[in-house]
Amino acid sequence: MAEVIVVAPTEGAWRVQRGMTEPWLFESRAQAEWSARRLGEALAEGGVAAEVRVMLGDGAVAGRFVFAMDGAAVRAEIQPAA
Repeated sequence: MAEVIVVAPTEGAWRVQRGMTEPWLFESRAQAEWSARRLGEALAEGGVAAEVRVMLGDGAVAGRFVFAMDGAAVRAEIQPAA
Protein backbone atom coordinates (compact mmCIF):
# COMPACT_ATOMS: atom_id res chain seq x y z
CA MET A 1 0.00 0.00 0.00
CA ALA A 2 1.30 3.44 -0.91
CA GLU A 3 1.85 6.30 1.51
CA VAL A 4 -0.63 9.04 0.61
CA ILE A 5 0.52 12.66 0.62
CA VAL A 6 -2.23 15.24 0.17
CA VAL A 7 -1.79 18.77 -1.22
CA ALA A 8 -4.86 20.91 -0.53
CA PRO A 9 -5.85 24.54 -0.10
CA THR A 10 -6.55 25.83 3.37
CA GLU A 11 -7.28 29.32 4.69
CA GLY A 12 -4.76 31.57 2.93
CA ALA A 13 -2.25 28.79 2.29
CA TRP A 14 -1.64 25.34 0.81
CA ARG A 15 -0.99 22.36 3.07
CA VAL A 16 0.96 19.18 2.53
CA GLN A 17 0.03 16.33 4.83
CA ARG A 18 1.22 12.74 5.10
CA GLY A 19 -1.04 10.54 7.19
CA MET A 20 -1.66 11.89 10.68
CA THR A 21 1.52 14.00 10.78
CA GLU A 22 1.48 17.75 11.37
CA PRO A 23 0.85 19.48 8.00
CA TRP A 24 3.39 21.69 6.28
CA LEU A 25 2.00 25.05 5.09
CA PHE A 26 3.07 26.92 1.96
CA GLU A 27 2.14 30.24 0.36
CA SER A 28 1.51 28.75 -3.09
CA ARG A 29 0.24 25.58 -4.68
CA ALA A 30 3.47 25.30 -6.67
CA GLN A 31 5.59 25.31 -3.50
CA ALA A 32 3.34 22.76 -1.81
CA GLU A 33 3.20 20.48 -4.83
CA TRP A 34 6.98 20.63 -5.34
CA SER A 35 7.59 19.69 -1.68
CA ALA A 36 5.06 16.86 -1.80
CA ARG A 37 6.61 15.46 -4.95
CA ARG A 38 10.11 15.59 -3.42
CA LEU A 39 8.75 13.73 -0.37
CA GLY A 40 7.17 11.12 -2.66
CA GLU A 41 10.48 10.63 -4.46
CA ALA A 42 12.38 10.30 -1.17
CA LEU A 43 9.93 7.69 0.11
CA ALA A 44 10.21 5.69 -3.13
CA GLU A 45 14.00 5.85 -2.96
CA GLY A 46 13.68 4.34 0.51
CA GLY A 47 11.54 1.51 -0.87
CA VAL A 48 8.12 2.90 0.09
CA ALA A 49 5.60 3.54 -2.69
CA ALA A 50 3.95 6.97 -2.45
CA GLU A 51 1.02 8.77 -4.02
CA VAL A 52 0.69 12.55 -4.09
CA ARG A 53 -2.91 13.74 -4.46
CA VAL A 54 -3.42 17.39 -5.44
CA MET A 55 -6.86 18.55 -4.35
CA LEU A 56 -9.03 21.48 -5.43
CA GLY A 57 -10.91 23.74 -3.02
CA ASP A 58 -14.14 21.76 -3.52
CA GLY A 59 -12.45 18.48 -2.55
CA ALA A 60 -12.11 17.13 -6.09
CA VAL A 61 -8.80 15.55 -7.12
CA ALA A 62 -6.92 17.78 -9.57
CA GLY A 63 -4.20 15.21 -10.24
CA ARG A 64 -2.11 12.39 -8.83
CA PHE A 65 1.57 11.53 -8.90
CA VAL A 66 2.53 7.92 -8.11
CA PHE A 67 6.09 7.12 -7.06
CA ALA A 68 7.43 3.57 -6.91
CA MET A 69 10.78 1.84 -7.10
CA ASP A 70 11.42 0.40 -10.55
CA GLY A 71 14.65 -1.54 -10.21
CA ALA A 72 17.31 0.96 -9.18
CA ALA A 73 15.34 4.06 -10.21
CA VAL A 74 12.27 5.86 -8.94
CA ARG A 75 9.40 5.82 -11.42
CA ALA A 76 6.92 8.68 -11.31
CA GLU A 77 3.58 8.32 -13.04
CA ILE A 78 1.34 11.35 -13.52
CA GLN A 79 -2.32 10.43 -13.49
CA PRO A 80 -4.98 13.02 -14.36
CA ALA A 81 -8.03 13.28 -12.18
CA ALA A 82 -10.90 11.02 -13.13
